[in-house]
Amino acid sequence: MHEPPLVGWLLVLLCAAAGVYCLGRARTGPAGDREDARGEGLMAMGMAAMALPASAVTPPAWSPWLFTALFGAAGVWALVRRHLHHAVGTFAMAYMALAMAVSSAHMNPTGGVAVGAVGPTGSTGPMSPTSSVSSVGSVSAMEHGGPGGVPLLTGLLLAYFTVYVIAAGIRLVPGVRAAESVPEGAGAEAPGDAGPAGVLRACRVAMGIGMLAMLLTV
Repeated sequence: MHEPPLVGWLLVLLCAAAGVYCLGRARTGPAGDREDARGEGLMAMGMAAMALPASAVTPPAWSPWLFTALFGAAGVWALVRRHLHHAVGTFAMAYMALAMAVSSAHMNPTGGVAVGAVGPTGSTGPMSPTSSVSSVGSVSAMEHGGPGGVPLLTGLLLAYFTVYVIAAGIRLVPGVRAAESVPEGAGAEAPGDAGPAGVLRACRVAMGIGMLAMLLTV
């Protein structure tokens, strides 16, 4: 991703912490929640891996394509399971990984940077002022390659996760949850709902915030 190193490390810590907790809940939580918790945990770990700053860890050139394939397959599986939010999240990650691959290809189309200039006879030698300016311009263009995403799609994903984070964040407020409609004859919400289940929902909100931060760098 193209975020500053400090932002990247914060995203890594946020997503890794959410992933560890979700994977822990996948082992110890209620049987009905384990599959969702496992999916959230794996996606959070994938987000943490993608958010690693390039200045600290240089990933292989094929890593964006690997992320694209993995998250794309996870998105198809989420659609089959009718987990629409998981599907949107995993396809968003696949989209960002593909944007990374396209951006890397534009920044380094030949796999390397020429050291010298080739003269009319085919030999390398001192560069003329005109060729020097042209070379500097091309290198600068590669170093500052434009975003690899589609603005419209990025905007739609930003809108979706903004609404999701706000709505899910409001639901974390105790007063709001207490005011939600309860079927007639049902008792008050289980006391344990504010414990591990509440932390799991908070992890989902944190992952939504992380997704917004990553989309802003596409």
